Amino acid sequence: MAASALTSDLNFNLNLNLNLQQAKWNQHPQSEPQFLLPNSNQWRTGGIVLRRRWLLEAVVPAVDGEKRRKLSCSYALQDKPEVVEEEEEDRKEVAVAVEENGDWRRRRRAEVAVAAVVTMGLGVGNRVLYKLALVPLKQYPFFLAQLATFGYVAVYFSILHFRYRAGIVTDEMLSMPKAPLLAVGLLEALGAACGMAAGAVLSGAAIPILSQSFLVWQIILSYLFLGRKYKFNQLLGCLLVAVGVIITVASGSSAGSLMEAGLFWSLLMIVSFLFQAADTILKEVIFLDAAKKLKGGSVDLFVLNSYGSAFQALFICLLLPFLSRLWGIPFHQLPNYLSDGAACFLNIGTITSGCEGAPVLPLLFCIVNMGYNISLLHLIKISSAVVSSLASTVSVPISVFLFTLPLPYLGVASSLPSGFVAGAVVLVMGMLIYAWTPSRPPMPSTVTSP
Repeated sequence: MAASALTSDLNFNLNLNLNLQQAKWNQHPQSEPQFLLPNSNQWRTGGIVLRRRWLLEAVVPAVDGEKRRKLSCSYALQDKPEVVEEEEEDRKEVAVAVEENGDWRRRRRAEVAVAAVVTMGLGVGNRVLYKLALVPLKQYPFFLAQLATFGYVAVYFSILHFRYRAGIVTDEMLSMPKAPLLAVGLLEALGAACGMAAGAVLSGAAIPILSQSFLVWQIILSYLFLGRKYKFNQLLGCLLVAVGVIITVASGSSAGSLMEAGLFWSLLMIVSFLFQAADTILKEVIFLDAAKKLKGGSVDLFVLNSYGSAFQALFICLLLPFLSRLWGIPFHQLPNYLSDGAACFLNIGTITSGCEGAPVLPLLFCIVNMGYNISLLHLIKISSAVVSSLASTVSVPISVFLFTLPLPYLGVASSLPSGFVAGAVVLVMGMLIYAWTPSRPPMPSTVTSP
């Protein structure tokens, strides 16, 4: 009872004081002093605390796995000198953050553009030099394929060793799970096996046309496994790029060249590009997962290249009996075939007839092909698999044009296809439409009133 009486007295006195302060404020509203509370966004006027602010937030996107940073500025409704100074500092901090965000986006666009141009150039060189490398090794194309597969393992691991000694590659990168890299090697081996099987039957003009399914597979797989959404202009641009390549290549061949080998081999070639597209999407997934596991870092390109190539070589060894038969080489004659191919490649021994240009041309192809694979992987790392595919696709019509020039060792230059210009125009339009970004109106500041 005593406690209840004491509580009632306290409540009565508190209410009485508040009522007296409110009455005083009503009689002399301008006489009461106004002062700033410890919170810069609150003022006391008499017995009443006023708080009202505008909240402006600037969100800086994540860079290389870094968490998003949010900067908030609170703007009071009353112009106090201390508050104005604090607001100016916050406003400058937001302006710096927005400027840094814009600079980062411009640098990333420039980096992607340069990497795409380098990839296109190396893609053109890769296609042209492959034709030139087959001039001395025209009897040994299977040897050239195995030289590229197994030779790259030694080169990539040598580069990886030196980068590890230099501290560029860390133990944390090397301890990444190897199961995804094993899957990369398997997909590359299956893509090569199916592509070789179909390529031995299909005509030369059919393969570049069917290769445009590679871009379609990438869009579908990135949507399913990466959750990536594409805008209408991006889908339209990809479609026009594929159509432009088809027009460029098909205009110089007979109309029935695509189907004369049979539907099965065309479908098998499309399946080979499915394996290759899945390989690029898996590499993009590996880069994204590595950025999370390495806490904002990124796995080195040569970790992925080295182990992926090693696993690919392992599966190629398992598929050698099947692959040798595709090239018309009995498996028991494979050692003699490889030794003769090595002699022609080095241009030594008794087998030198028709090997003019070796080993310079095959070595040039291997070097450019290696650079092309590295640049393609770098482009996947900083952009996406679809962008890398577009850069690689553009190299097809440029290569077609270069083959019309009098290149050494190729003899008489081929004529330019009748629909080359039309196909090139469609392709360029597709690239511009894909890269076009519609302008957006500026977003209004977020205003909150607690």
